[in-house]
Amino acid sequence: MFSVLVISLSCTQNLTRGYILLLHLIDIEVVVYEGTIREKPSSKEEARQFIKGYSGGHAAVVGSVLVTNLQTGTRKGGWDRAEVYFYDIPDEVIDNLVEEGIMLNVAGGLMLEHPLTLPFVDTVVGTADSVMGLPKALTEKLIQEAL
Repeated sequence: MFSVLVISLSCTQNLTRGYILLLHLIDIEVVVYEGTIREKPSSKEEARQFIKGYSGGHAAVVGSVLVTNLQTGTRKGGWDRAEVYFYDIPDEVIDNLVEEGIMLNVAGGLMLEHPLTLPFVDTVVGTADSVMGLPKALTEKLIQEAL
């Protein structure tokens, strides 16, 4: 996912009130399952295979964030990792997730917050926002460092 983030800094100690700072934020996320990097599934069949593999198992989500201060050129980057452990996911649920099609739009076909997926999540080691695509604490830290 690539995006540009504009932040209005009204109370920053080094800048005057109302100053606008333009930052470029890049967030890239992949799922790692049994040592294999998984990006977005390329087909419904691949999505089905991905989700079936997570059933009763686990996957790691690795995300990186790069923040560039477009005024100073300062760049700060970092990465974060979270693991998701799943209960067994019934074939009917997997079929419904695949037919819905939204799992084709996310890394590893894994969407933690989906109402059909969530009941089958046993444990998350790390933070949910890391699994969902943008580690909040890391992003905030990097933005502050880039200022």
